[in-house]
Amino acid sequence: MFEAEILSGGFADPAHDRARAFRACLEAMARPGRVQTITGAIPPAPLSAAAGAVLLTLADETTPIFLGRGHDTEAVRKWIAFHCAAPIVAAEDATFAVGIWEDLRPVSQFAVGTAEYPDRSASLIVECDDFDRHTVRLSGPGIETSQTAFLPETDAFVQNAAMFPLGFDSYFAARNEIFALPRSTKVEAL
Repeated sequence: MFEAEILSGGFADPAHDRARAFRACLEAMARPGRVQTITGAIPPAPLSAAAGAVLLTLADETTPIFLGRGHDTEAVRKWIAFHCAAPIVAAEDATFAVGIWEDLRPVSQFAVGTAEYPDRSASLIVECDDFDRHTVRLSGPGIETSQTAFLPETDAFVQNAAMFPLGFDSYFAARNEIFALPRSTKVEAL
């Protein structure tokens, strides 16, 4: 990998791009299951542009990141180190975890917070091919009646919602789109 590839791929206009990406992350979490466009990042494969933009927006030297098996490459590690300064850590120490669903399982390895500090939990960034297929119905805060969405599995998210206020939050990333699933969202298989 050329050093130029590591140095490039960040936000071209950091202040404006980060503000737009932050708004997309915020909208996604506030409206579970609704797809948001997020642009500006060009990370090395297999990290998607959407996942890269989420990391550029939300990760820094205080947010340890776990990389799933397929995403734990030298290029991704160096890109994160240069653009986010975030340390790469074991799953149980992660604030963010990035990878395909299979590489993030079992999700019990990630922090879900404590009774005193429920915010001390991990956020998963789950890489997907697309969101075309809808497999679940979502309900709860931020959803007027119900919302359909794609999830790679149902049971893990049903169990996660049952732990509320503990649990992990999730972003799902495909190409230049994201949607979010906060731990407060109820999940039902279609």
